[in-house]
Amino acid sequence: MNWKVGFIVCAVAACVVPFVSPNYMLTVIIEALIFGLFAMSLDLLVGYTRLYSFGHVAAYGLGAYTSALLLLHFNLPLPVTIVLAVAISTAIATPIAWVCTRTHGVSFAMLTLAFAQLGYAMIYRFKDFTGGSDGLTGIPRPEGPFGLDFFQSKIGYFYMVLFCLLGSFLLCRALVNSPFGTVLSGIRENEAKTAALGYNTRAYKRVIVILAYAFGSLAGALYAPFAGFASPELFFWLISGTVLIMVIVGGSGTLIGPIIGGVFFLMLENQLSEVTDLWPLIFGSVFIAFVMLAPQGIWGILTARFKKPAVLPQGGADGETTSAPS
Repeated sequence: MNWKVGFIVCAVAACVVPFVSPNYMLTVIIEALIFGLFAMSLDLLVGYTRLYSFGHVAAYGLGAYTSALLLLHFNLPLPVTIVLAVAISTAIATPIAWVCTRTHGVSFAMLTLAFAQLGYAMIYRFKDFTGGSDGLTGIPRPEGPFGLDFFQSKIGYFYMVLFCLLGSFLLCRALVNSPFGTVLSGIRENEAKTAALGYNTRAYKRVIVILAYAFGSLAGALYAPFAGFASPELFFWLISGTVLIMVIVGGSGTLIGPIIGGVFFLMLENQLSEVTDLWPLIFGSVFIAFVMLAPQGIWGILTARFKKPAVLPQGGADGETTSAPS
């Protein structure tokens, strides 16, 4: 099936979700979509450039706190606030990307983690501005144009999150399928060879880190008004580990896989936590099972059955076709 047809079918099906889901479940679905967007942003680094970030939560926290502060101190429409939050977070990400891309491998991962922990520490250091350990509470959702309360309703907010997710997916897909994305694939497979071909690999990595931060901050900017608060935990490194699990479980290097992984993670966590207090143990077992038995992830499992088996030509040295022995 053509990917455009599949995209339209999924988008239409998603639009029906608010009318068939109970109110509580719609809350979980919105959070799952936000985390799906966050996981997709990390996939740009992990799946397409093989840059493992242990501190991608910094993008999420930056977007959340920036949108929270803008909403608390300025009377701006919600869409404008989200756009400004992403722009400010992207500007902050530029020097971070410049520093992190000076290293490779484990050093890159540790530097990203260091910046995330730096943000976590600054939340406590500037508590008069950030609320410290209490975070920022009472984050409003302003009315839309002409006094409409579209974004104040849960259904309205669902459609805004869905629009941001689908739009981000289309942008990311166009990016990875462009010549720029081809160079990223070259960096992933063999950076030294790509550099030998004349490409400035560090510049490409710097750009993709900034873009990953932009999409990650969009997820955070959507989360803070939805939850109504922004806490220091949004900068904590454990969220980076969680979203990395989402990418792996969903299928890295696919864009759609991490979105599925994010939704799967949140839904499974919600269902298991209602049944048993040992849900982290069960979820850990599920993750181990995916790594050991299905490293291609959920999306790889779903698409494997539709792949046609490769037909290898059979023939001798003179080119004549040979048949398999009976």
